[in-house]
Amino acid sequence: MRILLVEDDTKLGYMIQYKLQLAGHLAEWARNSDEAELFFSSAEFDLYILDWMLPGKTGLDLCRQQRRLNDNTAILMLTARGEIEDRVSGLLTGADDYMIKPFAFEELLARITSLDRRKQTQGYVNQYAVSGLRLNPATQEAERAGVTFTLTNREFQLLEFFARHPNEVLSRERILNYVWGNNADVTLNAVDAVIKLLRKKVDDPFPVKLIRSVHGRGYRLVDTGAVHDDT
Repeated sequence: MRILLVEDDTKLGYMIQYKLQLAGHLAEWARNSDEAELFFSSAEFDLYILDWMLPGKTGLDLCRQQRRLNDNTAILMLTARGEIEDRVSGLLTGADDYMIKPFAFEELLARITSLDRRKQTQGYVNQYAVSGLRLNPATQEAERAGVTFTLTNREFQLLEFFARHPNEVLSRERILNYVWGNNADVTLNAVDAVIKLLRKKVDDPFPVKLIRSVHGRGYRLVDTGAVHDDT
């Protein structure tokens, strides 16, 4: 999952981000509400983990704000406030789950898995089907015209991003931010490299090419029922 952690405790934030990444998740860390809002406006996530007590806007404020903006991203609240009325307040504001500090990281991972499973059951995350191309997040496989192929983590993340935005031109910067996150060591050339590898699997064996370059703007996964003049 692509996760945004909002936590002002430096030691705890570093530990949670590190362990989430170790568990295979792509985790970004915002240390206050201002940084969180920058992430809200510039990237897409599957889950927000929000500390209740933050400088500036609280986690509860951020939860309320995103729900008012019709942001349906799953939200898990972290807090030392364990009173029943506090938990009720958080859930009524729009949080999907609630954990009280201190907590065992194994339980946090279990809650994350449960939220992901709930989204799949509700249909928010499902097999994507675009122009005869099917993606299965559960197996990290794609299928086209009866041919099934396994993708690497980066390839699948990129193809899934395309499938979520069919026909939409995605800039290399936006792709880089979504697939690699806030990683200063990765350049835009990495996007082109993964696109090239992905095309070998998705497009090269077939006469109709789905991943198109849009000169000077980026790439898109096209709807084969429409006519496009990009390459």
